[in-house]
Amino acid sequence: MSTSSTMRYWRQYRSIPIVYRIGAAFVLGSLFGLAVGDPATRLQPLGDLFVRLLSMLIIPIVVFTLVMGARRLSPSSLGKIGGQVVMLYAITSAFAVFIGLAVGNLLNPGTGLELTDAESQEAEAPDIVEVFLGIVPENPIAAMSEGNVLPTIFFAIVFGLALAMLQEELDEGDVRRGVETIFDIMEAGAEAMFKIVWGVMEYGVIGVFALMAAVFGQAGVDAIVPFAMLIFAVALAVTIHIAVIHLGGIIALLVGESPRGFLIGGKEALITALSIRSSSGTLPVTMSNAENNLQIDESVYSFSLPLGATINMDGTAMYQGVVAIFAANIAGVSLTITEQLTVVAIAVLASVGAAGVPGTGLIMLTLVLTQLGLPLEIVGFVAGVDPILDRMRTMTNISGDLAVTTLVAKWNHAVDFTGGTWVGNEAPGAAPTDD
Repeated sequence: MSTSSTMRYWRQYRSIPIVYRIGAAFVLGSLFGLAVGDPATRLQPLGDLFVRLLSMLIIPIVVFTLVMGARRLSPSSLGKIGGQVVMLYAITSAFAVFIGLAVGNLLNPGTGLELTDAESQEAEAPDIVEVFLGIVPENPIAAMSEGNVLPTIFFAIVFGLALAMLQEELDEGDVRRGVETIFDIMEAGAEAMFKIVWGVMEYGVIGVFALMAAVFGQAGVDAIVPFAMLIFAVALAVTIHIAVIHLGGIIALLVGESPRGFLIGGKEALITALSIRSSSGTLPVTMSNAENNLQIDESVYSFSLPLGATINMDGTAMYQGVVAIFAANIAGVSLTITEQLTVVAIAVLASVGAAGVPGTGLIMLTLVLTQLGLPLEIVGFVAGVDPILDRMRTMTNISGDLAVTTLVAKWNHAVDFTGGTWVGNEAPGAAPTDD
């Protein structure tokens, strides 16, 4: 085969989105494992390499993205509206993890797929006081070198906010230039890490094929049901969170308006999110819906929605809760209440630097599993069905962005409930509003 033909086939292969190639590898690896049986487990080292590559990324991604993310949370931007937005995003993300954990505990996805090689590495779970004290590192460098995720997240956020405060306090001088240089380095580092992530995910096609072949070669057809249960569990958690928190709690209870009017107003953004799996990519549609359909003033949505596309990860946070239970069941262990609260803390804190792009959930998942001492092979297992899960997560993120933006706009008299899709969709018994 000529070099030109090889390059042509390679370009055609690369033109297929990576998530679909990984999905195909998931299916083909599963079928191969079912067909070949136990000999397919010999491919395990190829899957282990994928897991090691993911492990390599964890700490650098945390440091680079969180310090860079803190730049967007500068003191001047966190005025009255900014404080309300960030507070609500953190609260809804925390609720999302709790719902994910509740659904996970109820349905127990992963049961029946217990693998002897996938064992928890945490001998004894610490109590709740130790967990929260452990968030503050005695030695940040040691925490990074040992791969301790929570203290690394804490230090990266604090360091980033300190840099942001210095940048605003100083007009000129070497210190300000130094701060800007550090931020530029962190941004360059984050972009470099995303390039490495791209390379790792390219290899992930082979890694996922090998992992799934080994799983199905060992477990047989019994492995099918746990993955179907995982998809169902995430879908159920998403439905509960949007219905109870976004529509019921925020729109109906706090805003006092019709959830139907809200859904009609944001339907283009929700459908787009479901289609392209990117909060950042959906942002233009989300902003258009906020202004034209939901009648929200630009003074609110121009800040809340771009920030939400970056730090508000309700769907992703919820997914961490469900998959943590899934991973524990596969590893044959039970997560204590303390460990489940650790999942909440990681998901909420890590969302500050999570990029609003496809695949973010897998990167955050490595943080959660590492902190809990659960096998990172789970990331490879989940990657195959992640295109389905990611669509649901992204739609949840966008729903949360719009719900929080609507509430903050109401609090600040920056929304017109007498226009847009609110008209004809008033909440039952709602009184006319002057907002």
